[in-house]
Amino acid sequence: MEKQLQHFAEVSCQPTPNDKNNERNHALDETRMEKQMHFAVVGDEPRAVPAKGLKGACPSCGGAMIAKCGEQKIHHWAHQGLRSCDAWWEPETIWHRSWKDMFPKEWQEHIARDEGGEKHIADVRTEHGVVVEFQHSHLAPDERRAREAFYKSLVWVVNGTRLKRDFPRFEEASKTFAKTEFRSVRIVQFPEECFRKAWLDSPVPVLFDFRESSDDAVLPADKTRELLWCLLPGRVHGRAAVAMLTRSYFVTAMRTRSRLLDHLEILRRCEEQVRLQREQELAEWGAWFIGSVRAKRGTGRHRRF
Repeated sequence: MEKQLQHFAEVSCQPTPNDKNNERNHALDETRMEKQMHFAVVGDEPRAVPAKGLKGACPSCGGAMIAKCGEQKIHHWAHQGLRSCDAWWEPETIWHRSWKDMFPKEWQEHIARDEGGEKHIADVRTEHGVVVEFQHSHLAPDERRAREAFYKSLVWVVNGTRLKRDFPRFEEASKTFAKTEFRSVRIVQFPEECFRKAWLDSPVPVLFDFRESSDDAVLPADKTRELLWCLLPGRVHGRAAVAMLTRSYFVTAMRTRSRLLDHLEILRRCEEQVRLQREQELAEWGAWFIGSVRAKRGTGRHRRF
């Protein structure tokens, strides 16, 4: 555990009416947008990338796809018309593509099926069976829970810059994070003040990516934005634990292991730390109280003389 955590980084609400309006506007925009994919079946090539003039078939449903290679959006495949074979699929941005391309091509846009025949397209599925979903759009809690139940072994990476207030709120709240025995783990007393409510009760790791991107590039970032802030599932006496991860650590972990972190061990040791701190605070308060009572008694005896 100690050696694993040494590879971490060296450093660590309710929505307002404006946020709610932004959520609605984003949702409306996304319902009008076509569903985009990076790969399609073209002839004998099962994972062909889009090129101008190409036509292909969807690897999931077999429907006709058109390569769209304009100058305004990233090159992508789209179903003919506005149909989509997966209700969970969202429009792809440069943020999505940059993340997905950190993993082997054969891991991307993996078609997953359950015992009942239901199927969905996962952003990335590693050779260890872990699904990584990169979430930019607003996600309803019911759909989030449905995806977690369907994929079972899942890690979320959430774009933390979609709404303007998200990063400033997080940055301000991070000043109150408490250090732990782990160099790159912090305890967050009020997680609702720095993370969006929809993600607080997720039973899987949720990594927030605050690095900004434009329409055609991922932008340079300061240290706080460059890190990934992993909200661990579970709570420590009502408080959350957050791990600070470098991007290279995250990608390497997903490529080589069946789980990102041993979050249960981290929470256990953080819980022990919080318990000891509370006992110490209670002892200090008791000592102060006894001392103040004795001081008052002493003052009272002095006055009688």
